[in-house]
Amino acid sequence: MAARATVSEPGVAPLFDHLRELRRRVGISLAAVLIGALIAFAWCDQIIFALRAPLDGAKLYFSGVGDAFGIRMQLSLIGGVVLAMPIWLWQAWAFVRPALTPAERRAAGPWLPLALLLFALGAAVAWFILPFAVGFLLSFGTSDLVPLIAADRYFGFVGSLVLIFGLAAEYPILLVFLAKVGVITSAKLGSMRRTALVVIVIA
Repeated sequence: MAARATVSEPGVAPLFDHLRELRRRVGISLAAVLIGALIAFAWCDQIIFALRAPLDGAKLYFSGVGDAFGIRMQLSLIGGVVLAMPIWLWQAWAFVRPALTPAERRAAGPWLPLALLLFALGAAVAWFILPFAVGFLLSFGTSDLVPLIAADRYFGFVGSLVLIFGLAAEYPILLVFLAKVGVITSAKLGSMRRTALVVIVIA
């Protein structure tokens, strides 16, 4: 019996080609993050000085022998991810773009630069309110409750605040994109309103 020939469907790349493309995109993204982390590490003292500004001169402490180095590495990695964001977002878009329909590509394309801008605006808002948030939280201290601020926890707080505000600024973009591609409609959003309110109250 003759062997049946395997014919690939036109326009569909084999799985191996997809994995190779994914590896290439991930490699480029990781290289960009590494370069950004090296740049951030070179400016780590300035970054720490800027992040400490809302503390109004209060000192930061660490308890472990390697904590100071670990904190610098953490800040450098975060800085690398932020600096490389346009590159790894573009790599992600370039990987998924061939799988989208022409309508989905047209709907998503113009929103990518706007998404970066909104994330930056959200992060800027977080940076603006950071001194007020820190001052408000520290105001609960008393003579019996004296703050001894750990550096890793403080920088984690700052990073979380910036990330939350940055991602929250992306929410309108997500809704518009999902509406453009037909995943959600105004009627569906209206039906989810009560559920969203319950989640917000619980959170």
